[in-house]
Amino acid sequence: MNDIREVEVVVVGAGQAGLSSAYHLRRAGFEPDRDFVVLDHSPAPGGAWQFRWPSLTYGKVHGMHALPGMELRDADPARASSEVIGEYFDRYERTFGLRVRRPVDVRAVREGSGGRLLVETSEGDWSTRALINATGTWDRPFWPRYPGQETFRGRQLHTSRYPGPEAFAGQRVIVVGGGASGTQHLLEIAPYAAATTWGTRRPPVFREGPFDEEAGRAAVALVEERVRQGLPPRSVVSVTGLPLNDAIRQGLEDGVLDRRPMFDRITPGGVEWADGRRVAADVILWATGFRPSVEHLAPLRLREPGGGIRVEGTRAVADPRIHLVGYGPSASTIGANRAGCAAVRDIRRLLAQEPVAA
Repeated sequence: MNDIREVEVVVVGAGQAGLSSAYHLRRAGFEPDRDFVVLDHSPAPGGAWQFRWPSLTYGKVHGMHALPGMELRDADPARASSEVIGEYFDRYERTFGLRVRRPVDVRAVREGSGGRLLVETSEGDWSTRALINATGTWDRPFWPRYPGQETFRGRQLHTSRYPGPEAFAGQRVIVVGGGASGTQHLLEIAPYAAATTWGTRRPPVFREGPFDEEAGRAAVALVEERVRQGLPPRSVVSVTGLPLNDAIRQGLEDGVLDRRPMFDRITPGGVEWADGRRVAADVILWATGFRPSVEHLAPLRLREPGGGIRVEGTRAVADPRIHLVGYGPSASTIGANRAGCAAVRDIRRLLAQEPVAA
């Protein structure tokens, strides 16, 4: 507390949303290390992409949108997305001189003095007039709880620790989750595993035909309405459905994507339904998504009774100094770019005013 550094803006996170925000801060005349700082807890450039499984090649990535000001060109679709995007983010940071500080853990953001925010980190504290939170979801994998889960003698793991399909050779695998990750895991694992079973809470919805701009806007609007009401955000995929591509069609035809309703309990040797049906398993793979990583904002009491943070645009309604980018409707790569621009525009207006206590 004796050596608190002061800036105008702190950006937390250096994934797509954080780098986009930093880029727009620079364009608006803010200087890194003097006017703003970017803090990232990851060991290297690449955001959450650096932790993705090796079999997720760049060619399998859906809708990776370029960062503002620099296209990602001539990427080899056969290379791991973690390598391609990690190198791209690294080049982007260096090209625009964003001076990301890493690894730095942001432990808490709380009320400071003189209407400023105090950002407590593993590398000292920062005092700031505004904060852009771009921490994403990768650090908060969601694990559902089921009766008997602790008795299971096999292995349980989440998408966040998925090692690739070869690790499941000869094993009986249950994949839980109806999103893109769940279907990708099943299609990859099936040729190696002794057997696969797919369980989801709701029947999956497959989307045929092109996903045009109007459909995209409608989907984003549904997600946006939730965060405007202070409810926890859902993914855009949850309202758009899964694209019915050639791989999905083949998986449906082969029976790999033969969905079952969720089991009622986990047993030492597998899972069981209330009607007595059972499936033996060696592995349960939870492809059950993630939750926003916003625990460090808890001292500011931003959460609404519905469990989420109410947001208008990118601004937290409860505290106009806080902007959440890559949250809810801006969680897609193109949405994160737009959110970074919008957040900087609002922050410029905020900083033009006399500072007042929140």
